[in-house]
Formats: sequence, structure tokens, C-alpha cells
Amino acid sequence: MDFILGFDFGILDFIAQNIRNDILDPIMTGFSMFADKGIGLLILGLILLIPRKTRPAAATAICAMAAALLFGEYLIKIIAQRPRPFITYEAYHGYLMPFALNMGKASGYSFPSGHTSASFAFATAMFKINKKVGIIAVIIACIVGFSRIYNYVHYPTDVFAGMILGIAFGLLAIFLFKKFSIDDKLLKTKKNKVKE
Repeated sequence: MDFILGFDFGILDFIAQNIRNDILDPIMTGFSMFADKGIGLLILGLILLIPRKTRPAAATAICAMAAALLFGEYLIKIIAQRPRPFITYEAYHGYLMPFALNMGKASGYSFPSGHTSASFAFATAMFKINKKVGIIAVIIACIVGFSRIYNYVHYPTDVFAGMILGIAFGLLAIFLFKKFSIDDKLLKTKKNKVKE
């Protein structure tokens, strides 16, 4: 456990000391806010439900994201109860944090990263069904995950776990949608039904 904590703080401190700057601060804060509780992703998904071409991918992505968020936030986090890095910083380093948090002190537990799991669940489902939109979603998911480490509100292992969880739920949603032919039903319009 000490090795994992040392690994986590090593990456966190490297980013804080060598990458963090005034230009990236608002960008990373913006990406974190975009994925907060999946709101930004939900809005994006609802927009993508409108065109017929992206409808199955959007519906699958929204369901995958919601499931990943619920499972991570209301089961894994409650079981793990891992404090956030800004809380354990003083205990690990022996002194107060020398820098302010970009986003203030996030509430709740740290493991896994809900922002990351939601983003990767959304991106995985989207990418597997619609590559063009999916590539953009994957890029957004990667930046969201990095932003959580950059903003010092998650450990790298929280983000990695969130990524794995998100990918798993993305693939699960795709499997279930195909198994029950939900994706095909979403593509059917009223005109198609009349012809049948």
C-alpha cells in the first residue's frame, strides 16, 4: 500500500511541480467541470440522439455512462472510502500543500474517479459504434482523466481504475444493446414501420 501511495504522489507531485501552469489551469478545470456528474457528456449524448446516424451510439453511450457512474459512486467508493490526495498530502509529506487547488476541495471519496469512468464509458460505446465521433470522445475522456490528476483531486490509480471501469461498462452496454437488438430498434423510423 505504501508503494502505491508513493507511486501516486510521485506522479501527482511531478505534474504539480513541472506541468502545472496558468495557461493549463483553466483548461483542466473546464474539462473537469464538463464531466462533473456526467452532465456535459449527457448533454453531448442528447444532442447526438437527434441525428439518426449517431442515435444508437449516443443511446448506448448514455446508458454506459450512467451505469458506470452509479456503480462507481454508490458501490465502489463507499466500499473503498479512499480519501482524496489533498486530504492525505500533509500526512504523507509531513507539511502543508505549497499550492492552492484549482477547483477547491472536492467532496466525497477518491477511488475510483467518477469523472473518468463516466467519460471512458461514454467514449468506449461511442467509439465502437461510431468511430468518427468516438475518436473525439476518446480524446475528451483522456483529457478529463488527466485533469483529475492535474487538479490534485484524484490519484493516478483512481483515474486508471475509472478508465478500466468505464471501458468495461462501455463494452457491457454494447453487448446488451446488441443482444436485445435495442440499437436496431433505435434506427427504425415511423416510415420504416409503415413499410413493414
